Amino acid sequence: MNHVEDALSRRGFLGALAGGATAVAANAAAPSSKPTTAKHRPNIVLIMTDDQGYGDLGCHGNKVLKTPNLDRLASQSVELSQFHVSPVCAPTRASLLTGRYHLRCGVWSVSNGPETMRSDEITLAELLAAGGYRTGIFGKWHLGEYYPWVPNAQGFHEFVGFRTGHWENYFDTTLERNGKPFKTKGYITDVITNEAVKFIENNRDKPFFCYVPYNAPHNPTQVPDRYVKPYEAAGVKGETARYYGMIASLDENIGRLLAKLDELKLADNTIVIFLTDNGPNGARYNCEMRGAKASVYEGGIRVPFFIRWPGKLAAGKKVDTIAAHIDVLPTLLEACGLAKPKAPPIDGLSLMPLLRGQAKGWTDRMLFFHWKRSMKPEPHITGAVRTQQHKLVKGKELYDLQADPGEKKDIAAQNAQTVAKLRAAYEAWWKDVTAKRGFVLQPIPVGHPEENPVTLQGHHVNFHGQVKFAGHGFAHDWITNWTRTEDFIDWDIDVVHGGRYEVSVTYRCPKADAGSKIKVSVGAASADSTVPAAELAQGAWAKHRIGTLELKPGRTRLSIRALTKPGKIVLDLASVELKRL
Repeated sequence: MNHVEDALSRRGFLGALAGGATAVAANAAAPSSKPTTAKHRPNIVLIMTDDQGYGDLGCHGNKVLKTPNLDRLASQSVELSQFHVSPVCAPTRASLLTGRYHLRCGVWSVSNGPETMRSDEITLAELLAAGGYRTGIFGKWHLGEYYPWVPNAQGFHEFVGFRTGHWENYFDTTLERNGKPFKTKGYITDVITNEAVKFIENNRDKPFFCYVPYNAPHNPTQVPDRYVKPYEAAGVKGETARYYGMIASLDENIGRLLAKLDELKLADNTIVIFLTDNGPNGARYNCEMRGAKASVYEGGIRVPFFIRWPGKLAAGKKVDTIAAHIDVLPTLLEACGLAKPKAPPIDGLSLMPLLRGQAKGWTDRMLFFHWKRSMKPEPHITGAVRTQQHKLVKGKELYDLQADPGEKKDIAAQNAQTVAKLRAAYEAWWKDVTAKRGFVLQPIPVGHPEENPVTLQGHHVNFHGQVKFAGHGFAHDWITNWTRTEDFIDWDIDVVHGGRYEVSVTYRCPKADAGSKIKVSVGAASADSTVPAAELAQGAWAKHRIGTLELKPGRTRLSIRALTKPGKIVLDLASVELKRL
């Protein structure tokens, strides 16, 4: 049984799907040759950019930024002008793919573990795969770095991209193709588009779900100069010119995707959705909305949303009713004639009545938002709840968004009853969505045959003593300041299959500090080795084999201690590798 079929079987809802569809093969190298009963269902191209704000579009009044392809898509689509997401990346992605508030999924932040979506969540990709779709993701995942939290175990047959929330190198970089390193050539946005286009070409004769979560314009602001120079010439200053250049590159590539659908005569039977994952990553034009990325004010959570389905949805129509990321899954399931799973509960609503202009009787509702980079988040702090008219921020600030879309005037003092109502609703929501998962970090699974070796990344480490991150602890950060033998580090792991493992470290160490003896321990098993010099440029790392360990199944910790330290430091450490022998 393959990954997708196994996941679906464990969730026990296949019989609820429309049309009696069966799961399709998950192994990208061996696609199913069986005919599907779903051949007339619409294809889906779901495009999401990273850190592009509502104002980062020409059609939204940006007089400097040129986005002709996205502007054209908007004119061909129904636009949801009051569409909302979470304030940051991973929470939005969890809600988008599950139709559930991210806190239900065990996701509450963006790095060091809280970005990991639990493997028992049912994704849009799994539901569509069970309905006969070929599913692919091209770009940024950001919902878990280890199997079974990865795309190929969460319903996607094809994955080309990266698992983390941040990537360091946008040129000639190494990505992943279905679990294997994939060396690329060229600019990352072009590469992602090329792979998505190839997927569409290869699946033109069957229904497909092509999810394209681009990583631009998330920093670092790496982009070919030809995209930046027009904005610098127009007087745009500093990083904003580079962000605009990245968005110009995105617009060009999205144009290529749409052109491929036209070329293959697929456009009329393809639902195309464009949105972004949060507000802009900086202070730039954002339609006079308050706040930006990481804020629950409108500037951080209100984003563009266009949906095009020729012949089924009216082109150039705007809908001002509030909607959110949790609504995408139920909307697409209805459009494709597929049933929602019986469990777990879906928070979102199908927007098809709104999109078709058949929303008579559509009632107002509340949408909820929260984010704080903390291992123990609290309600209200950086939280918000909004209705069509009102929004309560941090449990105390009240705004009338119809009269004051810029959230400039707090009217809480004059509307105590509304504040109390919204505050009580938020607290009830918080209690509900955190009841099952809470805020518990998951141990790193070790020993799955689908991922061997497992690399314990530095940004998931626990510190003991004065050891610390070189930066902020985001993806690609490393462990440094290891100056004392009494300090040590460890990782929480879950050995799912016991046995003999080879352990190695990825590190740097100046020649003057070489010769430290380090010990790696897991329970009663341990191995030690003297670490040689590795004087390498930043970004480059050496690999050193420590030895072998006999690991027993179960949850435990892998620790590293320095037994000796002849120099000023023990080493700088990027990761630890465990390979089952």
